[in-house]
Amino acid sequence: MNWKDYQEEAAKFFRSLGLEAETDATLQGVRTKHNVDVLVKSHHAGFDITWIIECKYWNSKVSKLHVLALREIVSDTGTDRGIILAENGFQSGAIEAAALTNVHVTSLAEVKNTASHEILSMRLRESYDRLIWCKTEYWEMPKDIRIEFGLRMDIGQTGYSGDLAIKAGEDLITKGLRGVYPVTTDVVHQQLSENTIGLKLPNQINSLKELLSTVNPLIEILENKINTCKAKCQN
Repeated sequence: MNWKDYQEEAAKFFRSLGLEAETDATLQGVRTKHNVDVLVKSHHAGFDITWIIECKYWNSKVSKLHVLALREIVSDTGTDRGIILAENGFQSGAIEAAALTNVHVTSLAEVKNTASHEILSMRLRESYDRLIWCKTEYWEMPKDIRIEFGLRMDIGQTGYSGDLAIKAGEDLITKGLRGVYPVTTDVVHQQLSENTIGLKLPNQINSLKELLSTVNPLIEILENKINTCKAKCQN
């Protein structure tokens, strides 16, 4: 593996977790532009997460100066986190410079072994934030508007229910945050269908990754309906 392969392998790993990852990216800061090895992003309904990944595929250990440089880039660009990946380790000064900051020093091998769960957990918390945004927007809309734009059915009718989608999402995410698998869906929610919430929920979810692949489409359908409604109401 050469440096470019290492960079592409890092981007591939973050994509496998459902995040956007762009190599050789340019990021505009307050003071100047910055070229970064890998730019990782996640964006849903106004919730943005941006990480800068620097890949140091070197024979020597990474020094304190490189950590300080990344800290400056993270500060200038306002990104959430900076990560330096290096397979041959870090000098003690580099580790000290990263301590208690939003810059992390690790290796791609270590990230693959230990960070997958951390990142997926972060994405679940992000999904919860998105769902709470949906819940707030949903209940701030008048009932007749929700009916008009397909966010709920009228009394005596059948169809999509934003309320049921929110309750199903809250049930699943709450269970997922406990970290005990398999997660079973509520008996009532198991009876929900594509007609009522846009998709059919499985009876059992066996991992955090499976939970995200179930919850995120549920939220995306609701987000799209809410955003469509808001856009049309503003016109």
